[in-house]
Amino acid sequence: MDKQVIDQFIKNAIAEDLGDGDHTSLSTIPADAKGQARLLIKDNGIIAGVELALEIFRQVDAGLVTEVFIHDGAEVKHGDVALTVSGNTRAILLAERLVLNCMQRMSGIATKTHHIVALLTGYGTRLLDTRKTTPGLRYLEKWAVRIGGGVNHRIGLYDMILIKDNHVDYAGGISNAIKAANQYLAEKGKKLQIEIEVRNIQELNEVMATGGVNRILLDNFSFADLKKAVGIINKQYISEASGGITEENVAEYAACGVDYISMGALTHSVKSLDMSLKAF
Repeated sequence: MDKQVIDQFIKNAIAEDLGDGDHTSLSTIPADAKGQARLLIKDNGIIAGVELALEIFRQVDAGLVTEVFIHDGAEVKHGDVALTVSGNTRAILLAERLVLNCMQRMSGIATKTHHIVALLTGYGTRLLDTRKTTPGLRYLEKWAVRIGGGVNHRIGLYDMILIKDNHVDYAGGISNAIKAANQYLAEKGKKLQIEIEVRNIQELNEVMATGGVNRILLDNFSFADLKKAVGIINKQYISEASGGITEENVAEYAACGVDYISMGALTHSVKSLDMSLKAF
């Protein structure tokens, strides 16, 4: 957990929710009231966000006491109790929605990721996420992917050069784009991996002739062309497949021999795992 990122996220999230005060709790709950609550799982899947929840409770009120029964990455089922929290009642109520929103979303992502990773069992292919994340929640969503057994691709625009189709077109072609990227890194003294997206075998052959990259992204290839592309690359570069990949066909893509499969669906269209925080 990146403490600096998480601290800022929690601070912003609480400020967004709290405004000038939780007037419901202020008007109905005595300031010194004590309570306890349990986090109930109401769905089946993989839990994620427990570590984050503990940090939220701590930042809302360091006096809150938590007890964890199920840790991040574990399988959960309807009726399980993941954790309990006790202490100032107003503090518990303030933390409740932020904890649930984060854990439900993260657990949904971890569950989806875990399911697809299982479909890749037996292949040498690993599952990548993308930048198709919710603004402001990217760190949490990519954290959830890791908890589910997936691999983070680049975190943002700053930690890898990924030359996509628009970059190629604007740069005047594949060779121009690759050479410009390498020149830029040399001039800036930066050490970043370079990945380039190709749309067909012809573009792949251009990349192979030019060199100067670390990864090749094979976008929207047919299975026949993907197998051919993997053969052309022949482990000289890391290969990645993307575009049109679903739970139903992911194993077939993996069978083509690519090193990685990237799926935006891991973070942009998942069902949250149902859970609630209930007083007891």
